Parts: sequence; C-alpha cells; structure tokens
Amino acid sequence: MSPMERPALRLATVNMDCRDARAMADFYGKFLGWEITWQDDNFILMRDPAGGTGVSFQAYPDYMPPTWPEEAGAQRKMIHLDIKVEDLEAAAAFALACGAKLAGYQGRDDLRVMLDPAGHPFCLFLT
Repeated sequence: MSPMERPALRLATVNMDCRDARAMADFYGKFLGWEITWQDDNFILMRDPAGGTGVSFQAYPDYMPPTWPEEAGAQRKMIHLDIKVEDLEAAAAFALACGAKLAGYQGRDDLRVMLDPAGHPFCLFLT
C-alpha cells in the first residue's frame, strides 16, 4: 500500500476527559440509553447498541471543566457533541432530568446548549 492510499478506518470512540468517569457514564447511559461495555479503574467505554461510534470517559483528578461561552485565559472546550432530536424542548427537559445543566449562554434559538456532569457542552438540535 502506498503512503497515500487510505487504509480501512472507522471512528470507533470519542473519549472525553472528566473528573468522575462513573458520573459521566451514569449520565450518558440514562440520556442515550446505552450501557457500559468495558471499564477499569479510571476509564469507562459505552457503545451504541445499534452500532456506530461510542463514547468513553477517562478520569483525571486534576481535570478542569471548560467554560462556556469560551473566555480568554480560561479552560477552553476541546470537543462537544451534536445530538439530533425531534422535539427540542422535550429533549432538553429529558437531558435536565438525567443530570445535565442548561448552559447560561444560548447562541441560537434553533438549538439548546447543555452541559454534562463534567461541564462539557453538548448541543441538541432539530432533525
């Protein structure tokens, strides 16, 4: 295979740093309806039972949550998830019931920016 030929690749998992991997797995398990597929002392993996890309959480005791909206000199987000929904208000209410927080800053009316237990923003948007 030449260096320019693309080998078989598939994005399998998006990993998010956090302070408490269990809290993250509990939240995303409730919110997405997924179960833990593998774990060790500071790492938890979850997969979509229908297939596709999974999520994992790596605990670090010195983890610092990002600010939203981003501020100069403060911890910036490095990733956020975009989640398609059919009913924006129902999905936001469900996320809150699962343990998310509504971000203080909402930049657009057609989506909701939520914060997971580690402070990572994620966006709910209409399909």
